[in-house]
Amino acid sequence: MDAFCGSEFWNGSLLDRADPDLTICFEQTVLTWVPIGFLWLCSPVMLIHLWRRRVPPPRNPISCHYVFRQILVCLLLASTVAQLVITIIQQVEDNRNIPPILYLNPLLDIISWLLVLVINKLGCLAEMKTSGVLFIFWLLSVLTGIFPFQTLIRKALNETAVYETGMFSLFFISYGLQFISFIISAFADVPRKESQQLPHGLHKKSPEEDASFLNKLLFCWFDRMVYLGYKKPLEMEDLWELKAKDKADAVSRAFEWNWKAEKVLSRRNSGGRNVVRKASNSSQILDVGPVVIIQRPEKKPSLFKAMINTYYAALLHVASYKVIYDLLSFASPQILKLMISFTTDLSIPEWRGYFYAVLMMASAILQTLLLQQYFHHSFGLGMNIRTTIIGAVYKKALVMSSAAHRASTMGEVVNLMSTDAQRFMDVAANIQLIWSSPLQIILALIFLWIELGPSVLAGLAVMILLIPINALLANKSRGFQVKNMEIKDERIKMMNEILNGIKILKLYAWEPSFGEQVTSVRNAELDVMRTYNYLNSVSIFFFTCAPFLVSLASFGVYLAVDPNNILDAQKAFTSISLFNILRFPLAMLPIIISYLVQASVSLNRLESFLNNSELDQHAVGKEPSEGVAVELQDASFSWNDDEIPILKKLNVQIKEGSLLAVVGKVGAGKSSLLAAMLGEMERINGSVDIRGSIAYVPQQAWIQNASLRDNVLFGATLESVRYWRVLEACALLPDLDTLPARDLTEIGEKGINLSGGQKQRVSLARAIYSQADVFLFDDALSAVDSHVGLHIFQQVLGPKGLLQNKTRLLVTHGLSFLPQVDCILVMTEGLVSEIGTYQQLLQNGEAFAEFLQIYSTEQDNEGSEDEEQDDEETNGGKMKNGHLLKRLRSVSSTESSESKSRKKSLSKDVAGHKKNVAGQKLIEKETMDIGNVKLTMYTKYFRAWGWTFSFMVLIGMAGQSAATLGQNLWLSDWTSESMNNSNSNLGLRLGVYTALGLAQGLFVVLSTVSIVVAAIHASSILHSSLLENILRLPQTFFDTTPIGRIVNRFSKDMDTIDQVIPIALRSWLSCAFGVLSTIVAITIATPIFLAVAVPIAIFYIFVQRFYVATSRQLRRLDSVTRSPIYSHFGETLSGLPVIRAYGHADRFLEHNRKIVDTNLLSVYLWIVSNRWLAIRLELVGTLFVFFAMLFAVLSRQSLMGGIVGLSISYALNVTQTLNWLVRQTSELETNIVAVERVVEYSQAETEAPWVLENRPSPGWPQHGRITFENYCLRYRPELELILQDISCHIYPGERVGVVGRTGAGKSSVMNGLFRILEAAAGRILIDGIDISSIGLHDLRKQLTIIPQEPVLFSGSLRMNLDPRGQYSSIQLWHALEMTHLHHQVQEMPGGLDCPISEGGDNLSVGQRQLVCLARALLRRSRILLLDEATAAVDLETDSLIQETIRSEFVTSTVITIAHRLHTVLDYSRILVLDRGRIMEFDTPENLMQRQGLFFNMAKDAGIAVIQATAF
Repeated sequence: MDAFCGSEFWNGSLLDRADPDLTICFEQTVLTWVPIGFLWLCSPVMLIHLWRRRVPPPRNPISCHYVFRQILVCLLLASTVAQLVITIIQQVEDNRNIPPILYLNPLLDIISWLLVLVINKLGCLAEMKTSGVLFIFWLLSVLTGIFPFQTLIRKALNETAVYETGMFSLFFISYGLQFISFIISAFADVPRKESQQLPHGLHKKSPEEDASFLNKLLFCWFDRMVYLGYKKPLEMEDLWELKAKDKADAVSRAFEWNWKAEKVLSRRNSGGRNVVRKASNSSQILDVGPVVIIQRPEKKPSLFKAMINTYYAALLHVASYKVIYDLLSFASPQILKLMISFTTDLSIPEWRGYFYAVLMMASAILQTLLLQQYFHHSFGLGMNIRTTIIGAVYKKALVMSSAAHRASTMGEVVNLMSTDAQRFMDVAANIQLIWSSPLQIILALIFLWIELGPSVLAGLAVMILLIPINALLANKSRGFQVKNMEIKDERIKMMNEILNGIKILKLYAWEPSFGEQVTSVRNAELDVMRTYNYLNSVSIFFFTCAPFLVSLASFGVYLAVDPNNILDAQKAFTSISLFNILRFPLAMLPIIISYLVQASVSLNRLESFLNNSELDQHAVGKEPSEGVAVELQDASFSWNDDEIPILKKLNVQIKEGSLLAVVGKVGAGKSSLLAAMLGEMERINGSVDIRGSIAYVPQQAWIQNASLRDNVLFGATLESVRYWRVLEACALLPDLDTLPARDLTEIGEKGINLSGGQKQRVSLARAIYSQADVFLFDDALSAVDSHVGLHIFQQVLGPKGLLQNKTRLLVTHGLSFLPQVDCILVMTEGLVSEIGTYQQLLQNGEAFAEFLQIYSTEQDNEGSEDEEQDDEETNGGKMKNGHLLKRLRSVSSTESSESKSRKKSLSKDVAGHKKNVAGQKLIEKETMDIGNVKLTMYTKYFRAWGWTFSFMVLIGMAGQSAATLGQNLWLSDWTSESMNNSNSNLGLRLGVYTALGLAQGLFVVLSTVSIVVAAIHASSILHSSLLENILRLPQTFFDTTPIGRIVNRFSKDMDTIDQVIPIALRSWLSCAFGVLSTIVAITIATPIFLAVAVPIAIFYIFVQRFYVATSRQLRRLDSVTRSPIYSHFGETLSGLPVIRAYGHADRFLEHNRKIVDTNLLSVYLWIVSNRWLAIRLELVGTLFVFFAMLFAVLSRQSLMGGIVGLSISYALNVTQTLNWLVRQTSELETNIVAVERVVEYSQAETEAPWVLENRPSPGWPQHGRITFENYCLRYRPELELILQDISCHIYPGERVGVVGRTGAGKSSVMNGLFRILEAAAGRILIDGIDISSIGLHDLRKQLTIIPQEPVLFSGSLRMNLDPRGQYSSIQLWHALEMTHLHHQVQEMPGGLDCPISEGGDNLSVGQRQLVCLARALLRRSRILLLDEATAAVDLETDSLIQETIRSEFVTSTVITIAHRLHTVLDYSRILVLDRGRIMEFDTPENLMQRQGLFFNMAKDAGIAVIQATAF
């Protein structure tokens, strides 16, 4: 090498003098080749990458930045060529012996400059804005050029004349050009037009996309967001657009491809692929003759493998940062060792001390940059994995089979999207520690071996002994974690059901009973959580003691094996520094194991869910016979593969354009038939084919939380003429006048602000507007008034309706429409018993004909419709009390005031309704506090903790820090004593060192156990107060608040309070006491350090104030935008059959991805905000290390090596500790937002008290007399009255029917009686007592209602009938017998204890309604309300139910809200409402004679009056 350079390559003596220097050969080789080598190594990968990313024309115009860069490189190329030319000239002219290095280096430089030119050009073609490779290359060139730069300066200063002026000048020109290139590379190449902020919807383009490499490295692009967040509370509109690669669509598609590949691979390796072998005696072999088939066990697709295949590149990228950081972290102990040697050996030149200080700071800066990039990409990876899981769960839910849906409750699936997805996000951020921790432990042990020799094996033995303890604790923890997640699922499921059925709970006064059930599950959850945390405390104890035990064992054995071994400062504090490095992986191991335990549980749950059975996409064919729209051939169906078929051997052909009615008793299989046609059931055998697209109207209308218009359009484009024609046909135009913003009025979750009839008509309008080929109507007219049903049949379903040329299947319990249908299909116990036209079935004289003769009151009327009308008008004037009311087959309807209203509404142009009006927006935007979290939130939380436990936690933390500091001071004093080469008092030294170490562990146990007990206590109190208040909130709160928003409080926010806040608080206290002890330790060594510590502390506080304002608000935005994800998911699950029938699964999936992206806006920026803070704090924190070492250099004459080691050891840790302190301060404040959100709902205004001191007498009401006195009612204060001046008297035992057109206020009467809504004016008296003067439960327990929409809860049938356990089995069976359900229940497994699935999905709607009737029979109240309770049952069952009500409630006052007028024609009196006012109130006979509003309604419904004959 000396000959190659023409001079000496290395001379160590040059570094042992006061002014050190390097040899010229070293500068010309190593220092010159470092940047060149880096560029050449990175170039191939970079060139390939840029070549693939070339952008086709048109591209952005060439920027000045690019031109300037290329000019600089060309000048460098020219200067290098000039150097080579001068060298050649010198060789030729002066005949000098030029060393080869002077030819090689210019050639290497020329190749490098040409390479840079090519990279810049390809970067321009690929529209590359910045290059990290080139930035690092220019940085290395500038740094390595400093040494030849100073050499030439020295040479110039030492010589009288500059030698070789040309070469001298060219070097400085070249160095100057390289320095300028380095400065230019720090800025991004962004064309002018792109540098502007471009709007993307509501959000602006992220500056990260245009940021330079240095900008990204330091997160400077986030400065403006931090400043904006400090100036004002951030809002969603302030956030930036996500990068394309982080959006849900891109992330999900990558996973879906790998998941599909994994499923294909698993199918290849599963039991479906059999292997033929020779016969043997194996029990797994099936004999099929001369050969046997060995069936391989089914292998399920692995979610873990799919995740790895999706994210392996990102994992390797993150690992590259981590491995370099881990290696660099071991540089600090070696530099510390050199520094201690420097302070103890005064012969070492002083420049080395300053060099060590700068070197330590440079090492710390590089570690900081690497660590923050590692964290940034780790958390970004975690965010992407969370997005993947949410998308995968949602997409799976869209295609899961009905059986799988029944097996997965709503609470379980919501937990998969919330808690389990979050677990994966947490583990992704720490997954690298699986290999990083062992690597750090191995490296630490190697360096410790160098310091202590074989004695370190004693420390290694201690660590090995701790492994089985850790394994045992991890195994136990996993079991408790699995159990905890199961209980959590159960609790969330119960809360979902309670919130979905909250109105039923209020009507029946069941809130305490269900509240106790939730509390019982919650207590079980807290018990498991308490045990889990106790185990975690034991784990923390062992791993707190681990570094101390390792150091104790190593030092003790080192001193014991050889009396000549001395524990000096170098060995002790270098070892302690290594032990501190060792502390992190040892401390993180239990944490990462805990994360892995939780993640493995979540992985199994997710894998199980994603491997659930899916709907057979080919179950319904598309090719029926010619001229046939729907065809079933020998088809049998069940809800599950292993169940007995519910529908058996169906052979049905439905001609194109025909109208088929499906009739049968409750539970006969009518709805199941439609489900089979939709592909929702498992096809056991046979085939089903449907030609064209399908529209489906379910028996219970599914309404989205959107405007009425959006519900009708259902993703289609608006065509005004068709749209208004559909609304008219569905009789929705009069309803628009009752809505605040007409068709732009927002409809609440599940159509909460619409009546049952309105919801059903919106569902009908959706189907009609879709212009499908085949329409399936599942008893679609049962929920609407009779006259409205007639209108819809004539305008939509009938022979002259909008769908006259479409194929229609109508499941119905009504008889009036049957003569007008093309064909009737009769279902009996899952079989088609009869099929034919109306006349054919009558002529057959079988079951259907008998049924008609018994229950139809129709008679064939001779003559024309005009004659029928004349008869009606004639007889109408002669009505007397002895007349009978009779239903006609058809009535010619005259134009009424309603039809005029339709025409008037149709002529209105509602498209101009752009501005909001009162009541248009039902679901208000979720409230969100701004600014600092109120101090009261902390006091509420710590009050829930208990002040005693809070004090014990402080004692434990302070004691641990004091013991740690005392142990290190003791070690410092010990090493100072060892300088005398004496091991005296070894027993005392080891004993005190051991005692202080054990004290650390004991204080840790005290603090962690106290935190566990206090946190569990606080969680219990906060959950109880939240649950109690939620159950007491008024119904209007649930009408205007999405269920997902409330569930978010019980799931994500409570999970944060349960698990995250206690950990964050413990970390904050640990960091706070750690910082305090660090400042004390460094101040003991160098008191002048306080002069530096104060301004650094001020900077920390300043940055923290900036950061917290932004971070806190981003966390709040995360919470607010997370709720819609769960709300939309719950809405999707409840409407799955509708979504799938219309083929809109992809549209809903796209919408889910959009709302996930909205949430990710705040999540990603919150991740960046943490990195923005950390990198600034750690870079400033390196000043602690630098000044600690600088002051040690300045005070080397007076400091002992032990004190220097102690000071620098603490300084090395304070950077991380301070960073974590600020981070945990913010983490605590952002997570305490969960307490804020829980307290918000815990303190929301409740409805009236359940029980008051003024209680009615025990037997109240004795009679059932009801009096309305000038009663007025409104839904919300900003809305108009819905009941106005209602005054009437209902006598005891009277049966009163309440009728009126949709929106008249019928159901509002029920809301007023139950005080679901409080009176705006007036009052209601029951037996003389004002119902507003007593408690809600005293009122509601004495009233009974059978609601229009039956609500059941998962559990047993017994629980659904009697949640409070008040009645005996005999009473329950009697109630079922009265409702004609006892035979069906006896056939179910378990009888009264038979399981009811979530929402009662394993019962038909009619059966659910009968269960609700059985509830009413058990209560035997004096006042009974029926809200069209028999709409979903067939006429035979309806007749039996009415007879049951007459006989069982003979002494009760019965109020029936009726849509079908014939159900109340035999009632005592009829109350007719219109627009919230009483229009008529009299007997049916008198009302018909009066020919008023009731008469018109009866006429529209096809009811006539004929003279009674003598009996």
